[in-house]
Amino acid sequence: MNFKQIHHIAIIGPDYAESLHFYRDVLGFEVIREHQRPDKDDVKIDLKINETTELELFIKPDVPRRVNCPEAQGVEVEALRTDDYTGEKMVFFYGPDGLPIELHE
Repeated sequence: MNFKQIHHIAIIGPDYAESLHFYRDVLGFEVIREHQRPDKDDVKIDLKINETTELELFIKPDVPRRVNCPEAQGVEVEALRTDDYTGEKMVFFYGPDGLPIELHE
């Protein structure tokens, strides 16, 4: 599969304020639209990553949290790596739910 671009990435989070703060205020993604979805018992927030890519953030209060990641200050970032296949730089950091997120050059 050869991707020319990615339209959106979807992430689920349990806490509205915490998730919105992280993705909007810490990472700087702009909110494009927000929808309450009572039929799914969630909120869907679309954020602009860049001109071609969006982040779909689903806030669902009953999503399970990881038990091995206590509340953290700031953003935990792993050391910068080089992709073995492409030779490009990549880094992993963690969202408010403790799940890893990868940024790749």
